[in-house]
Amino acid sequence: MKVGFIGLGQMGGAMARNLLKAGHEVSVWNRSADKAAPLTEAGARAASSPADAAQGEVVMTMLADDRAVEAVVWGEDGIAAAPALHVSHSTIGVALAERLAAESRAGGYVSAPVFGRPPAAEAGKLFVVAAGEDAAIDRAQPLFDAIGQRTFRVGERAPAANLVKLSGNFMIMAAVEAMAEAMTLAERGGVARAALLEILTETLFGAPVYRTYGELLVRDEFRPAGFPAPLGLKDMTLADAAATAYRVPMPLLGIVRDHLRGTIAAEGEDIDWSAMALALRRGAGM
Repeated sequence: MKVGFIGLGQMGGAMARNLLKAGHEVSVWNRSADKAAPLTEAGARAASSPADAAQGEVVMTMLADDRAVEAVVWGEDGIAAAPALHVSHSTIGVALAERLAAESRAGGYVSAPVFGRPPAAEAGKLFVVAAGEDAAIDRAQPLFDAIGQRTFRVGERAPAANLVKLSGNFMIMAAVEAMAEAMTLAERGGVARAALLEILTETLFGAPVYRTYGELLVRDEFRPAGFPAPLGLKDMTLADAAATAYRVPMPLLGIVRDHLRGTIAAEGEDIDWSAMALALRRGAGM
């Protein structure tokens, strides 16, 4: 399939590489052109603009935030008028997803955010959450198969996929908050974090999120950031906007946001979002 890929960060670069490995004809574009070099060396074509990358059957975007998506779609040489089906993997707000779906032209639009950290992207083991017209998702399915291990379809309303993604990221942060509080309590009382994690993941909390993030908390493995804390704060802000729009109280979300803010202020922007545990340890005098 002739496909464009826009946004070549840790996640996007790995996803584009897996499309190449699956035999697709890939054109790539990134605001910082140097990030395209490893992919062009692997066989991708360097597009001259977002619009140039969107001249094939599908164009996939994996960008940091709403503003970046808006620039690529409606900015100079954007993809809005291009013929390709736009598949957005970015974690964006519900309102922007609604606008993208409403203003999509001949190519169409699918929201398809993913769950998984960079190692999962590199291994082609992401989970794709897709929403849009069935025919459009069918067109993109071979590409989803190349980047992920399973695709979940959540209906024809594109924003539904983004709501799932924001809900999932909130639950990840809620799990990290709970583990960080429990580990801080246990450590303060003389129980090693590693011991607590082993007991809990081998009994009550064996899910991947507890194992993956629990290990990061035990080892203080917060740099290099698998998912930078400012992006986590952005996602929690988008979740809060959705909660406001739907009139849903989410008190735990407020705690998570505050701990992310404190962590970024104290540690800088190059730290993983799981480092919010440091805010709890500081509060406990540790």
